[in-house]
Amino acid sequence: MSIESSPVLVRAATEEDWQTLKAILLAALLDSPAAFGLNYATAAAYSEQQWRDCASERTQPQYLLAIEQGRAVGLIGDAINRSHEYNLIAMWVAPNCRGMGIGDRLVAAIQARAIGRGHRRVVLKVSPDNTNAVGLYRRHGFVFLPEWEALSGQPAITLQKMEWKNGR
Repeated sequence: MSIESSPVLVRAATEEDWQTLKAILLAALLDSPAAFGLNYATAAAYSEQQWRDCASERTQPQYLLAIEQGRAVGLIGDAINRSHEYNLIAMWVAPNCRGMGIGDRLVAAIQARAIGRGHRRVVLKVSPDNTNAVGLYRRHGFVFLPEWEALSGQPAITLQKMEWKNGR
């Protein structure tokens, strides 16, 4: 059965999902190390309790998983930063599942969560050179802001801030 004809469930990770979150986040870090502020070696060294905390809603970021036939095929996170902005972070879809609408479902889920939690704006940071990600975010109404910064832990990569406002 292909992913196109099977249901993909997008849901919040729970502490019981810690092994699933670990597997998909480590896969994401191996596949797209320049897209994350976290590196593989650091994440791989997390203890079981650290992974349980990452999967729970006790800590930030909070992750959503895209589950297809019992396995995680994508993830996305959200967090509130020090400026009280609602941030979309850690967006990733498994390479063999790209182009099937999973990224769209993940981004839409974060937008719905933001609205449900009383936020009218979501921000993210992305490399403008990551044209696939930029295209995905633009389809969902995100626009670039004139704000730039280096990727944490990888200062050679410059990120630009994008925002989405409810009602656009």
